[in-house]
Parts: sequence; C-alpha cells; structure tokens
Amino acid sequence: MCIENDVGKNPLNEVGESGGVELSGIESSDDESSHVESSRVVRATIAPLLTEPRASASLSSQLLRGEPVTVLEVRGHWVRVHGEDRYEGWMHEGYLAAPNSGDDFSCLSLGCDVLEGDGAKRSLPFGARLTSASTIVEGRAVALSELGAEFPRHASAICDSALTLFEGASYLWGGSTPWGCDCSGYVQRVFRLHGVSLPRDAWQQFRCGEAVELDRDVIQQGDLLFFSDRDDGRITHVGLAVDELRMIHSSLARGGVAVDAVVAAGLAAQFRGARRVV
Repeated sequence: MCIENDVGKNPLNEVGESGGVELSGIESSDDESSHVESSRVVRATIAPLLTEPRASASLSSQLLRGEPVTVLEVRGHWVRVHGEDRYEGWMHEGYLAAPNSGDDFSCLSLGCDVLEGDGAKRSLPFGARLTSASTIVEGRAVALSELGAEFPRHASAICDSALTLFEGASYLWGGSTPWGCDCSGYVQRVFRLHGVSLPRDAWQQFRCGEAVELDRDVIQQGDLLFFSDRDDGRITHVGLAVDELRMIHSSLARGGVAVDAVVAAGLAAQFRGARRVV
C-alpha cells in the first residue's frame, strides 16, 4: 500500500523555532521583509497555510475560521504565521482580520450552515468557529466551554469522533477538515476536539505520549500507529487504532478516510511503532 510522504511538508517547521519582536501595525513593500509579532484571526472559512509566500506554493496545512493566528513576519501582502499548534507557514493577509472584541468565536462547528450577522450564509466544516451572533440553519455546533463534557478525553470517545465526523472525507495533502484531510491533519483535529494537543505532522506526533512496547503490550483502542516508507525510517504516515486489529486513517491509496487492518498488505512491513497519548 502506498503511503504518502508526510515528512517535510514545510521546512519552516523542521527546527520548530520562531522569532520576532513585539511590534504591530508594520507594513512592508513587496521586496521588503519585516519581522513582527502580532495577533490576527482567520476570517475565511478555510485559510491555506503555504510553504512559500506565493499563491502557487504547496499547501502544508489549513487554519479555520475564528482560529487565532500569530504573525511573525510580513512580506508585502504575505505574512508568516503560526496557529495555536505553532506550526508555521505563509498566508495571504486577505484571509485574516484584526481581532474584534465583538466577535467572540465561542462555538465550534461540528459541520453546519450558518447565517452571519450581516445576513450572509456560510457553510462551516468541523473545526471552524462561529460567534454567538451566528444563527445555525442546518447542522450542529457546540460551545467551546462545553467541549470537555461532550467530547471527553477517552479513547473510545476519540475513536467514535474519528469514525463519524470524518466519514467519507477525501484525501487532501495539507488538509485538516472533513472536506479533505491528510493523515496527520485528521489525527490532530480529532484529538484536539477531545482536549489532546498534538503537533501537525506525523513525524512530530511520533514524539508524543508513551511508546507501546509490543513485546509486552498489545495495541489498544486510541493508540497512534506510525509507518514509514523511507530508507532512513523517518515517519511518513499515522493512523488511529480502532481496536487491536484495525485502524482508521486518511490514506492517499484509499482516496481518503478508511478503516484497514493494521497488518494489511504493504502496511505491516512499514510499521515503525505505536504511541499511547491517552
């Protein structure tokens, strides 16, 4: 089974460090770069996080409506940013707005259509945020303050969310919503719903939690399973164990989110380990 190369999406995140000084309101010409650090919020439904400051650059991740963003660098109309997971990339300023105290973004979409305060209708994927002024026309949302009660930090609940919220999702390199997701974006978004913060890429997620020693332990529901198709063994794929024998993952070879046997042809030889984060 072909495994997509989920390593090196964005070289900005290889080191994992960001810099900048406490400045805001900085503007720069197209051929200048200014290092700043200021806050913004995503105003678009989905804002692409790119590897370079140009529209044709590769997608490395996505940030969703209402999510807070820290601006690290300004280059013309492009900004280098990171979201709450500190995963860096480039984004056009058009996707962002200055924080507005009137936009509380206090609810999380579970997949819904809303009417905004200005009367505009908007479809919001799971993970996007909406304000208390938004009216839900179809679908469902939950208050951020109630997430812990409705989506507990339990392996069984996490697997239920993984099986239902992303059902039928297509594979999309750099995607992190049911409208299209890659393996690590899928895992990160589901675990985040249940209060478990994971980094963005599979190789980063492999550093989280505790190693499952398969010579004495068995794979349990909720464990993260890691694979590599590289000679150096660096992690390129992640899946979520539904039980001891099956996992759910977003796979390019399967066209999207699917349940497969852990020992499916092509996967067993590429298995590199399991981690327990809940």
